Formats: sequence, C-alpha cells, structure tokens
Amino acid sequence: MEKLIVPGLLDSLSQIAAYVMGAANQCGLDKKSTYKLRLAVDEIATNIILHGYQEAGRSGDIAVEADISDAKLVIVIEDTGEPYDPTEHHLPSESDLATTLDEREAGGLGIYLVLEGVDEFKYQYDGDHNRNIFTMYTHS
Repeated sequence: MEKLIVPGLLDSLSQIAAYVMGAANQCGLDKKSTYKLRLAVDEIATNIILHGYQEAGRSGDIAVEADISDAKLVIVIEDTGEPYDPTEHHLPSESDLATTLDEREAGGLGIYLVLEGVDEFKYQYDGDHNRNIFTMYTHS
C-alpha cells in the first residue's frame, strides 16, 4: 500500500485508523486481530501526538506504511517527535492489573495493550525519527 503521511495532530487519528483497517482487510486479517492491531496503532499514534509532539513542543508528520504479504501484515509508523521507546516503559504487573483504575498508578496500560495485542512489536530510533513496527501474522 502507498504510504500515508498525516500531520501529527489528534485529527489525524481517524485517517490512520482507516488506513490500518484497509490494510488489514486487504491482507485478510480476521476481525479480532484487526481490532487488536487498530487499537495498538491508535495507542502509539496518540502517544506520538500527545507526548512526542505536543508536550515536547514539537510539530511534525506521522508516516504510516503497510507491508502486506501472504503470511503477515507489517505496519510501520514513523515520526520525528521526542525519542521514545515504548518497550522500555514500565508495564503493569499482574497485581497492578488486578487493582481498580482508582487504585492503580496512571500510565503503562496502553503500552501493555500494544505489546499484548500484536504478534510482534519493535521500536527503532534512526537518526532523527522514531519507528514503531507492528506485525500481525495472517495464520493462513
């Protein structure tokens, strides 16, 4: 699929979601996997916009590209926001997940959903941009 490039603004989240849904449909990903992938991509894109751009006082675009094959769908999101590796973030423990939202310390749940929701997730920082890579196997 052709790369999607959108401004790093919350208004762009619907375009990103539509792109991911289109790629998932094109490669024949099942509904449950499609939902998990869309949720994971939305979480990372939202964090890029809010933390990598807005809170850091930066602006820039978000590029989303799908690589579709018979065996898998790979979605790559690139941005020039503040460097941030989601895999180094503190993830909630089993006891954290068992507590109510009121009792739990804020943060980490979205990253947990990303890591648990996709078949593979990788982060790379390349010179001046973040690259978040999501892989879903089609299980065909």
